[in-house]
Amino acid sequence: MQAIALVAGVLCLFGVLLDAFQTIILPRRATGRFRITRIFYIFTWRPWAFFARRIRHPRRRDTVFSYYGPLSLILLLMVWAASMVVGFALIFFALGSPFNDPSAAHAGFRSDLYVSGTTIFTLGLGDVTPHSAWSRAIIILESGTGLGFLAIVMGYFPVLYSAFSRREVSISLLDARAGSPPTAAELMRRHSAPGADQALSLLLVEWERWSAELLESHISYPLLCYFRSQHGNQSWLSALTAMLDACALIIAGVRGQQARQAQLTFAMARHALVDLAQIFSLKPARNAADRLPPESSAQLYDLLCQSGINVCRDAHSLDRLREMRALYEGYAEALARYLNMPLPPWIAAHPYKDNWLTVARLREQTEATAAVPGAAPVPDQAQAAALFDHPHNF
Repeated sequence: MQAIALVAGVLCLFGVLLDAFQTIILPRRATGRFRITRIFYIFTWRPWAFFARRIRHPRRRDTVFSYYGPLSLILLLMVWAASMVVGFALIFFALGSPFNDPSAAHAGFRSDLYVSGTTIFTLGLGDVTPHSAWSRAIIILESGTGLGFLAIVMGYFPVLYSAFSRREVSISLLDARAGSPPTAAELMRRHSAPGADQALSLLLVEWERWSAELLESHISYPLLCYFRSQHGNQSWLSALTAMLDACALIIAGVRGQQARQAQLTFAMARHALVDLAQIFSLKPARNAADRLPPESSAQLYDLLCQSGINVCRDAHSLDRLREMRALYEGYAEALARYLNMPLPPWIAAHPYKDNWLTVARLREQTEATAAVPGAAPVPDQAQAAALFDHPHNF
């Protein structure tokens, strides 16, 4: 019995330290089907999502989902600490519970757990004392392990939140460039002005790098995938999918110099999407609803033409777009179902409410006033503020 307890205690400690090293410190994808972190997220995320989905109010539901990411990190740290306490307690039990416990006639596993808990958190109460050299050495080892373990793991928390912050900056910037939630049609429409090709190409370059950073950080720290954006209609998955939609649209049916950069951005973004789906062992969704049915495809191309975009509407443009979508939409849908993050539409819903539209209307008034002699003046600051405060403008 004592030999079994010794082996179980050593394996428990080894499993905790290896799992924490792979999850927090190792800058690459963790491997192993029976890791503590993997089992923890399997048994906590699905029940959490099950109850959160039953909240009818959208904002409250999204708030509950947003709690899971940070809370899971704290709970995972508690699971690691508890497992280490049990592991050292099993080792003490294998040594015959070598302690003087004034609260019990004979020290047993309860005393071992108590000593292990007070030692790993460096309480040092001293009410239960060891009476063998081996137990004293293990207590010293446990106190040093507990102190170092907590310091190292908690020291990596700023690294995680720094990666989260870098991810969210670009998502917030996308609000003015593609709407909220972002859509491919709105992205193209807002970059349809004369000379906007260069701005669109620069945006695609930025999102190629953003996709690479997302892949690097979220492969190393998959728990960041559970962290939600500040606003309910934004998420890293919707932003990534919207950029893939835009790149696919440019490659399949838009003439312009930005097509080359769109291919590079599409390749990097799809690489990130597929690898993150594989992290959670997700296969492409086969029965997903068509995000761009034929009637919406015609509406999309009409919208692009009305915006002045040089569209290539040959007999096979829709077929090319369909082939491009097949490369990533199944993985995006699988992640959306697992993480409960809705995918963005191809075309923004109408009437569309956005800060950018208010600013654009004010600018149109300025240009109209400058172009027409004797026209009415542009609204002053008070009127402009009233436009922003009016609920129909957002």
